[in-house]
Amino acid sequence: MALIQCRFYSEVLGLNTSMTVILPDPELPDSGKCTAPYPTLYLLHGLSDDDSAWTRQTSIERYVAKYKIAVVMPQVFHSFYTNMVSGGAYWTFISEELPRIARSFFPLSSAREDNFTAGLSMGGYGAFKLALSHPEHFAAAASLSGAVDVKTMKDRHPELYAQIFGNKDIRGTQDDLFHLLEHTSSADGAKPKLYQCCGTEDFLYEDNLAFRDALSNSGMDYIYEEGPGDHDWEYWDARIQDVLAWLPIKR
Repeated sequence: MALIQCRFYSEVLGLNTSMTVILPDPELPDSGKCTAPYPTLYLLHGLSDDDSAWTRQTSIERYVAKYKIAVVMPQVFHSFYTNMVSGGAYWTFISEELPRIARSFFPLSSAREDNFTAGLSMGGYGAFKLALSHPEHFAAAASLSGAVDVKTMKDRHPELYAQIFGNKDIRGTQDDLFHLLEHTSSADGAKPKLYQCCGTEDFLYEDNLAFRDALSNSGMDYIYEEGPGDHDWEYWDARIQDVLAWLPIKR
């Protein structure tokens, strides 16, 4: 596996940013095999992390080796994967510019069946937001201890909420996962498979139960898992292995 720390300029953000990328070892021409564009997992970080967090805190590089899948881990700071009221256009960046730039640098597949997204906490919100907003681009998405109900964030982090969303009520908007789930589940066309998990000691457990209930009524293809665990890397290191085994990767 190759571990690449890539620094590049984002036209959307108007600044230099970074992504950490894991690539499978290439199959060289003299091996008798052709190197096809790699299936890709866009793996998203949480509120207090950056693009290096998954590689520093878990063994993600070792875990993905047997799957022959690339992993793209972008940097989005405290944006909640949203076009911020007071900040950068991180939704446009993550949903449009990042895949285009990553595919220009690396041999990544653009086929829907080869593209997946996952994340923890804030990144779990981002992963579901990506897949539910663009089911035509993502075959599957996973949320680990996801901040799936942003409305509750207004009470926990009022200043940050105002910086990201302003004073608006996000219910029924494209920033509301419950709204996106309802819209996507009732629309025509392909729908992503969804994986949701949360530890029973996690402070986001009740929010995850509410989203689980919405999923159960949606008709979507989903898996929900819970068990002992807190909002920490011990839990996420174990669960990301379950996510990789679940992903519909062409084996």
